[in-house]
Amino acid sequence: MAITGVSMLGFFITVVLINLQESWAIKENHVIIQAEFYMTPDPSGEFMFDFDADEIFHVDMEKKETVWRLEEFGRFASFEAQGALANIAVDKANLDIMIKRSNHTPNTNVPPEVTVLPNKPVELGEPNILICFIDKFSPPAINVTWLQNGKPVTTGVSETVFLPRDDHLFRKFHYLPFLPSTEDVYDCQVEHWGLEEPLLKHWEFEARIPLPETTENVVCALGLIVGLVGIIAGTIFIIKGVRKGSAAEHRGPL
Repeated sequence: MAITGVSMLGFFITVVLINLQESWAIKENHVIIQAEFYMTPDPSGEFMFDFDADEIFHVDMEKKETVWRLEEFGRFASFEAQGALANIAVDKANLDIMIKRSNHTPNTNVPPEVTVLPNKPVELGEPNILICFIDKFSPPAINVTWLQNGKPVTTGVSETVFLPRDDHLFRKFHYLPFLPSTEDVYDCQVEHWGLEEPLLKHWEFEARIPLPETTENVVCALGLIVGLVGIIAGTIFIIKGVRKGSAAEHRGPL
């Protein structure tokens, strides 16, 4: 589905600086961010917390529940989703006021930068995960489609929420589990209001090219030469040192 239209965005962010470790020599600051937004004309909003640019949790607006990035987080802390829903209601009211005061000026569309990379070094036949990293865009409204050999793939795909940046733009990660093969190629297709057409980022397996035998021989020869030069230089310095010592003994005390 193509993204079209004009967006109006209300983006609110609260930053808390905390100091977990401090001494006379070491001072380490950490940042907890509470980020929330509400957007029209397609009503949507988000409420989330992150710690040092990693998500802690977000609130699912449809299910009205807190979703922890890692299940372990929920064992040590809690957050009432109703609090986030109340904040989003306030954001909506504030956005309505901002729209009227700005004479319905739309949000500036900033197109995303897209990168596709594997989660770990690729080995044929070894399960891996492709990561589609979408960065530096606004507003937070995108469509992402994974393509395998030109055909859409939905099995096993996952994604993060919209993650805030210091410059008030957004970033997002999409994941695709896959089994590396020389026969398959993949694309991450991104649609955004700032793009005139869908952006495709391609990925396919590239075998490591071994060094040619002649190159290996040259490298070995250079290593041998460097080693010989080191030995010769060391021998010369030793001989000079011995000669100076002998000369000093012959002269004796003044």
